Amino acid sequence: MVSTVIHSARLITDGTETADGWVRFEDGFVTAVGAGSGWTDADTVVDATEVAGPGAILTPGFVDIHGHGGAGASFDEGIGAIRTARDLHRAHGTTRAVVSLVTAPLDDLARRVDEIAELVQTDADILGSHLEGPFLDPAHHGAHEPSLLRDPVAADVQRLLDAGRGTVRQVTIAPELPGGIEAIRLIVAAGAAAAVGHTDADAAQTAAAFDAGATILTHAFNAMPGIHHRAPGPVLTAAADHRVVLEGIADNVHLHPAVVRLLFDSAPGRVALVTDAMAAAGSADGSYDLGAVRVTVTDGIARADDTGSIAGSTLTQDVALQRAVQAGVPLVDAVRALTSTPAGAIGFGGRLGSLAPGFAGDAVLLDSTLQVAQVLTGAAVR
Repeated sequence: MVSTVIHSARLITDGTETADGWVRFEDGFVTAVGAGSGWTDADTVVDATEVAGPGAILTPGFVDIHGHGGAGASFDEGIGAIRTARDLHRAHGTTRAVVSLVTAPLDDLARRVDEIAELVQTDADILGSHLEGPFLDPAHHGAHEPSLLRDPVAADVQRLLDAGRGTVRQVTIAPELPGGIEAIRLIVAAGAAAAVGHTDADAAQTAAAFDAGATILTHAFNAMPGIHHRAPGPVLTAAADHRVVLEGIADNVHLHPAVVRLLFDSAPGRVALVTDAMAAAGSADGSYDLGAVRVTVTDGIARADDTGSIAGSTLTQDVALQRAVQAGVPLVDAVRALTSTPAGAIGFGGRLGSLAPGFAGDAVLLDSTLQVAQVLTGAAVR
């Protein structure tokens, strides 16, 4: 048995904060939590204040359910690229992630989903795949190649789900497309989360999608109708439905800080802060590919060359935490949006996203300015 204790930290988990907290990890799992001097000796003892300074903060590992790459590598480029990008994001606190794939020909998507299914068996930090396309509204294609979009024919949806062999965690879909509601039921029946996004759905169509089993709103406010006082659209419909988690990209580009705060106020406990990061995260400005779309990054902002649409982000989850707090979101709520909420949204709520006993021993030690000082990744979970 290998044991580690981290003590003397502001412990933030499950929407609460404990002063002078400590956590004990054994063989990759959390085994005990407390405050003060009640911890017992371990193989490794970490004084949080020595590593991260006064006011050191200990949180669960971050979980990103929507990202496309980093460190110059795109998740669509295969296993080596996925590992390169994951190394970058892990250093910024993201201990587990879903691999998001942009729209591509069906054969390519099936092959990539199959590769990710294999990777889940060998790489503990990979939770599965997220198909952000091809079942999207052409008028809200964003950085997806419009010529590759298609209606969600049941056979096509099932083919991709089968390729994942139970590791497709999320499928983004425009529910108003022909066959959209039936596809949502198919996705949910396979054990994946159906997400409404890249859509022209009105409030009634969005509500029908949630009633059919969709439980996530993909990057709220982006690539969908906005809020109008006579047409509330997908965002308010999702915020009013307690079954639904709303993704938010807190990079001050996709969402204004005031809108980030509005998102948290409108859906308390149901916001998942995601990166939507593409290959340029942690890398330099310049030209990149996002699937079939050529992208130019200038001053850290990614835009598609052909349309000027925002094309993912260069965000990491530690920066998302910092910007959410700067926007006025309480720290405990922002941490929950990076940990237990996204973990629960894709079916890992009992295993990841908390520093309670029995959970995987993923943790992030931050200094008082929310800079990452140390990252721990615990045991594999399936």
